[in-house]
Amino acid sequence: MEREGMDGNNLLHFLDTPSAHYRRTCDGFEAENGGDDHSDASDPANAREMLECLLNQPANKFCADCGIPDPKWAALPFGAFICIKCSGTHRSLGVHISKVISVNLDEWTDEEVNCLAETGGNSVVNTRYEAFLPENKKIKQDCSTEERNDFIRKKYQFQQFVCDPQFSCPLPLNKRHVPDKHQQPNSNKHGFGHAFRNSWRKKDSDNKGLKKMSDVGMIEFVGLIKVNIVKGIDLAVRDVMSSDPYVMIILGHQSMKTKVIKNTLNPIWNERLMLSIPDPIPPLKLQVFDKDTFSSDDRMGEAEVDIRPLISATKEHENSTITELTELYRWSASEDSNGVLAKDSVISIANGKVKQEITLKLQNVERGEVEIEIECVPLSQ
Repeated sequence: MEREGMDGNNLLHFLDTPSAHYRRTCDGFEAENGGDDHSDASDPANAREMLECLLNQPANKFCADCGIPDPKWAALPFGAFICIKCSGTHRSLGVHISKVISVNLDEWTDEEVNCLAETGGNSVVNTRYEAFLPENKKIKQDCSTEERNDFIRKKYQFQQFVCDPQFSCPLPLNKRHVPDKHQQPNSNKHGFGHAFRNSWRKKDSDNKGLKKMSDVGMIEFVGLIKVNIVKGIDLAVRDVMSSDPYVMIILGHQSMKTKVIKNTLNPIWNERLMLSIPDPIPPLKLQVFDKDTFSSDDRMGEAEVDIRPLISATKEHENSTITELTELYRWSASEDSNGVLAKDSVISIANGKVKQEITLKLQNVERGEVEIEIECVPLSQ
């Protein structure tokens, strides 16, 4: 079996990129089930039962990174259960490195749960990615944001602890090494591990490059925001007679984008994206693009949303027992001085969830609107 061969060569397995390992594991699961796509037919109740079983394993009852009890998030490519604080840093790494999913807030498919199970959980994750972790360098629950970010980046992004620092590790075999045009001529003479050898003992002045890359994760997060991109209305034409639109949302240094909807000016996405809310709280930026194959994507407008009123309303009603849909605040489109609102925007609450519905007029474009729904999730959840 391929997996047995992989376990027989732990070094190469460690050095595989997380996204590639995740894809391979999912592909293997689908192959065992006849190669069919069961995502639409998967039973959420069955997936939830398997997920709870994984959470009840002793090692998974504590955050894989800092040890906080009862982690409610998962870094799916690695198969690690992590806490809300560590999830913020994982998100800042980008989805190409760590894709964070909520145990409670997201709906899991059987494939996702089985892929998570295949990776082995926190015990196996830490055996792999902390194999050569220096003594007393594991972060603790009360560590600073900077310490948390530094450790997680070294552990997952740079995979600094997967091999003995006495030896150089080769680059991952599934990635071709293409020298960067700004790279020094002799910079590729050393292996993967050499660049970070003994960096725990380096002075701050010797580690400025690493510190600069870590600045994003050093930000304190105050919660999460779920953005449901519902649909676009009468968007601008960027191809011959239509467009291939997608939406990108940006919050601070984080960004996510929807799938591309082909050949339409009235796309329906109904796609939910989730970002961490940094402090201080920036505006939520929304940009629409037309996907092009042979040239850079064309802009189709943009808009900004002040999410501070929603966050304040969420904090105010965090322990609310209101079950029926109740309107809390309303902003009139006719009184919007910025001209961003296409319709009145309403913040409402039902079953303890505070949401805001917004229809945005896209700016810096001839026409177009985007309908979204946003919800703030406090850290306590």
